[in-house]
Amino acid sequence: MPRWGLLLVICIMVSGCATAPPANIDNICAIFEEKDGWYKSARAAEKNWGTPIHVQMAIIRQESAFRDDAQPPRGKLFGMIPWKRPSSAYGYPQAKDETWDWYIQKTGNRGADRDDFDDAVDFVGWYTNISHSRLGISKWDAKHQYLAYHEGHGGYRKRSYKKKPWLIKVADKVDRQSKVYARQLKGCESHLKNKGWSLWPF
Repeated sequence: MPRWGLLLVICIMVSGCATAPPANIDNICAIFEEKDGWYKSARAAEKNWGTPIHVQMAIIRQESAFRDDAQPPRGKLFGMIPWKRPSSAYGYPQAKDETWDWYIQKTGNRGADRDDFDDAVDFVGWYTNISHSRLGISKWDAKHQYLAYHEGHGGYRKRSYKKKPWLIKVADKVDRQSKVYARQLKGCESHLKNKGWSLWPF
């Protein structure tokens, strides 16, 4: 077996190889140019759930910086021994186990994985759509969509974020990133739509 083939087999056996994040996560056009198929997935999620691509992508950027195997850092026992992670959040959307299970149950997307961008961006679209229907948050409002995403619908309804000034700053950052992504996307979306997907029905 060629050496590269052996490496591929080992990679698959050892829990799958992590996919490198985009080289430039500050530019949505660069992201979609580098990651073949990501624009199509984000566009499909927008069509399915109504949440703009730039809002979806700003949330994912904040949650995982587009790392497919992202997880919260482990705590330290006695300040030095690696310990448990603070939550089960995982993957591109940093969705917890119970929230991901809820998504699968409600959408019927069996086999969906948090480390698959197609599933992750659909999850973000689905969750923000529920935030809109339950809490009245505009799908274009990246700041409050992020607050509901981070705190959960119950926490947002109780305004739990008001006791977390740091979180409000993060949500403002997501909002700014969303606006930057929106401006960038205006300049390259026509190209992305015509780049090998001329048969799309949308």
